[in-house]
Amino acid sequence: MPDLRVDGYTEADCGRRVPERAKSQHRTPFERDRARLVHSAALRRLGAKTQVLVPASDDFVRTRLTHTLEVAQVGRDLARALGCDPDVVDTACLAHDLGHPPYGHNGERALAELSRDIGGFEGNAQTLRLLTRLEPKVTDPDTGLGAGLNLTRASLDASIKYPWTAADAPARADGTPSGKFGVYTDDLPSFDWVRAGASPGVRCVEAQVMDLADDVSYSVHDVEDAIVGGRLDLSVLDDADERARVSGQVHAWYGLVVPDDALEEAMLRLPGTASWVRGHDGSRRALAALKDLTSELIGRFCGAAIDATRERYGPGPLTRYAADLAVPEATVAEILVLKGLAVTYVMAPRESEPLHLRQRQMIADLVGVLAERGPDLLEPPFAADWAAASDDAARLRVVVDQVASLTDVSAAEWHVRLVRAPRHG
Repeated sequence: MPDLRVDGYTEADCGRRVPERAKSQHRTPFERDRARLVHSAALRRLGAKTQVLVPASDDFVRTRLTHTLEVAQVGRDLARALGCDPDVVDTACLAHDLGHPPYGHNGERALAELSRDIGGFEGNAQTLRLLTRLEPKVTDPDTGLGAGLNLTRASLDASIKYPWTAADAPARADGTPSGKFGVYTDDLPSFDWVRAGASPGVRCVEAQVMDLADDVSYSVHDVEDAIVGGRLDLSVLDDADERARVSGQVHAWYGLVVPDDALEEAMLRLPGTASWVRGHDGSRRALAALKDLTSELIGRFCGAAIDATRERYGPGPLTRYAADLAVPEATVAEILVLKGLAVTYVMAPRESEPLHLRQRQMIADLVGVLAERGPDLLEPPFAADWAAASDDAARLRVVVDQVASLTDVSAAEWHVRLVRAPRHG
């Protein structure tokens, strides 16, 4: 019983690495992909993982899960307007942060340092590892190994934000290393299957749409969370010294993505937005005004990309490698300004906060004790991976997989049980 055909996508695009018998003729293969993501344990765990602010610190702030749902909504609307299959983009958006460990980028940084000698750690590479190996859904009958969610080639390709290994990662625009990559060397067989026929380093249009949806969502919503949390007032952009401070942080965190004058023009242009807010007293009126601003900015950024892409390619479906998403430089600059605001007033100041230092130490402690005691402490799937590992490097990767799978809450609980309690026992 075949799946429904999807216009604009080939049989290879709809193929799965481990062949399966279609179970319904009422759904497309991409609708099945999306359903697998929605029902996955990895997606559920994002509800207790940090986005920018620690989830337990405030009932308002976004978790990785709420951020992911917002990205999926923005991505689906973009896909519909551009003629991509909405379910392919929706699936990629739902998957895009699955590989992030507890404590957000802080935890990612800690695991990257601890795994430097075995190929490093990167949330996006971990996502591909989850989708193709770790998340339990399908087992390869020929090898007996897990095949992850066994998504279609098109959906997996759309989820790969950085289609290269760490060794092949391109530098940022200013020549500094980006540190971003999308696959570990021992996951290359899956990666090569997904990327069959694709030019090296080139992303399909669906992956580009997912990436823009992510950028739009977190740039706008991180600023919203910062304002509601009392960490930011948008009037800072009225001050030349503060604009220079924001510009410096943009360069430090993201490199020279756009020229300095484009960034400055964006900082002067954004306060002219009709819904721009200055001052926030937490009232319903103020919260509603802030929502008007977030809606206007999302529409502004997405609309600019849709118009520019349609101007280049005309009407009709845009799928796979038939097009590239066009995002005007002015729009890129405005998104960077919002990212810079979040970095300057939230992310950079907390780098030296005791909580963040303690979180990195907790990650290091967990990796240390699990590497020492291994299968006695690992969850059953990871204990099996440990038993199958061929050397110490492979066993350390298993430990990193286990720790990355934890939520903020469970990481803290494991630390109390495995590190702090024995010390006082």
